Amino acid sequence: MGVRCCAVVPGVVRVSADVGELSGLGLLTWVYPPGLVDRVVAACDRAEHRRRLLPARLVVYFVLALALFSPAPYLDVTRHLAEGLRGQGLLGNWHIPAKSSLFRARQRLGPEPLWVLFAATSKPMGTEATPGCFWRGLRLLAVDGTCWNMADSPANEAAFSRPGNGRGSDKSSFPQVRMACLIEVGTHQVLDAELAGCRTGEVTLVGRLPRSCQRGELVLAYREFLGVPLWRVPANRILPVERTLRDGSWISRIHAHTDPAHRDPVTVRVVAYQLHGTGRAGEDYRLVTSLLDARRYPARPLAALYQERWEAEALFAELKTHQRGARIALSSKTPDGVLQQIWAHLLVHHALRELMVRTAATRGPDADRVSFTETLRSARRSVTLTPGSFSPELLVRALVLLQHDLLERLLPARRLRSQPRVVKRKMSNYRLKRAEHHSWPQPTHTGTRAVRIKRPQPTTT
Repeated sequence: MGVRCCAVVPGVVRVSADVGELSGLGLLTWVYPPGLVDRVVAACDRAEHRRRLLPARLVVYFVLALALFSPAPYLDVTRHLAEGLRGQGLLGNWHIPAKSSLFRARQRLGPEPLWVLFAATSKPMGTEATPGCFWRGLRLLAVDGTCWNMADSPANEAAFSRPGNGRGSDKSSFPQVRMACLIEVGTHQVLDAELAGCRTGEVTLVGRLPRSCQRGELVLAYREFLGVPLWRVPANRILPVERTLRDGSWISRIHAHTDPAHRDPVTVRVVAYQLHGTGRAGEDYRLVTSLLDARRYPARPLAALYQERWEAEALFAELKTHQRGARIALSSKTPDGVLQQIWAHLLVHHALRELMVRTAATRGPDADRVSFTETLRSARRSVTLTPGSFSPELLVRALVLLQHDLLERLLPARRLRSQPRVVKRKMSNYRLKRAEHHSWPQPTHTGTRAVRIKRPQPTTT
């Protein structure tokens, strides 16, 4: 199988690496070292029982690379993984597998190892010194949801369904997975995620995320997400005043959606406010929180804090527009393949954000000033150029140079700005895809065999 070596990663057991395992994969190896991947594969009982051209460790890195280089096809991604070896003449007898072999290897692996790897590594990264991570001693988190389009296959539609499109009984073009996330605001790190078919509501999925919350954390949420420590409520919700506090807020009681009989009220604090100088003068807002101490958590700073929830939208833009690719549907035609791709995208996003946070920490600026797209390009280069057999010193040196390049391309500080939530084009010039288009007649002849000459009709007088 070519040249063998032994690689040591700090905090990870020594592992035997060879060309077929491609142990040195730049940023991916730094965040997800081979020893950790091997342990996850073994825990999920996905370790191979005989020697393969595509061992399980390599398949994990291959699936991660598919997300990193999205939407590049299978063979192009495999060439990226082998490029460092090719440049140093270390490929030996190993060769790039056929696409069908890569597909079967993904099927053997399944989504579970990617999910376990995510669960093992998705921890908060921010500290008290990280800008935007803490407010008055509380770690800032947010919950929000989004949907992923996937390949239009019968298996995907049966597993995940497809949403309606607002035009009567018609449905959208693609089946969708709904994802709800628990996010660390200051670092854009996804700490937990729930996936389900698009017919499952966001409120249901978000209700499962408190399992990852701890004491000393403040969760920012949209008004529909009842039952989390901080939320904004619709204007027509009655919030009786039990006691007025010195900062203008008041104590009230509400009943969550899980208490339809109204037998178990929750004591909350209400902050009513308007926003001036933002183009929204005269609009009334109300914010409800479980932080009842008005002296420790004053009303005005608390109301201003709510806008930090919109960092979730920036995260989804990073994940789905820049990393996955704008208007790109997940390519897998099986439900397991779709879930595998989503967990891989979350893992790659975690690796990119960890690099951004650590890079910013070396100089002190906000991690928002490190460009996500520049980090994505640099991470791709690190995978392509790093040889498969590496020393820890070489990997650390490559990452230091990568961080230096990112610091030279810092974004300017964010300016005050606001944009309406509108789109330029509501629909395409093409006709709407309907049910009959799913069973469109297929051609049976090609070329000249398909040509039928139509004779001219006699002219009538």
